[in-house]
Amino acid sequence: MPAPWKYPDELRERAVREARASGRPMAHVAKDLGIHKEALRGWVRQAEADKGDRPDPLTTAERTELAHLRKEIAELRRANEILKAASVFPRRSSTSPARG
Repeated sequence: MPAPWKYPDELRERAVREARASGRPMAHVAKDLGIHKEALRGWVRQAEADKGDRPDPLTTAERTELAHLRKEIAELRRANEILKAASVFPRRSSTSPARG
């Protein structure tokens, strides 16, 4: 499955600046820039979180760290499953006589 399309970072930054500075409704700014109003609303919220103006959402750095930690947890869970599966096989002792 191809990766979802993303707006260029320059457009995001410009849109957030314009939405904050203009004082106009976000829907009007979004329409002028040719983007969806909810995309602009989300970008402004994220920019406010990154700046520390909004305490509720995660910052971009926190989102990046969270994604990294989730990936690491998934890898550790896979490794644990492999170890559990391997532990059900009896181990041969190097001192036991060879069969055959």
